[in-house]
Amino acid sequence: TNPDVIQKEVGEILMGFGEGSGHVFNLGHGVSQFTPPENVHALVEAVHDQSPRYHR
Repeated sequence: TNPDVIQKEVGEILMGFGEGSGHVFNLGHGVSQFTPPENVHALVEAVHDQSPRYHR
C-alpha cells in the first residue's frame, strides 16, 4: 500500500472518533506478519502526524 493511502485511512479513522475521544492504534493485534515494515512505519508516522489535532 502506498503511504498516501495509509495517511488517508488514518485520517478517516481519527476523524471518525472526533476530538477528545481518542483511539488506540495497536501494532500487536490485527497487523499481519506479512505486512511490509515500511507500511507499519508509515502507519506510525501518520498517527504521530495527525493525532495532535484531535487532542485539544
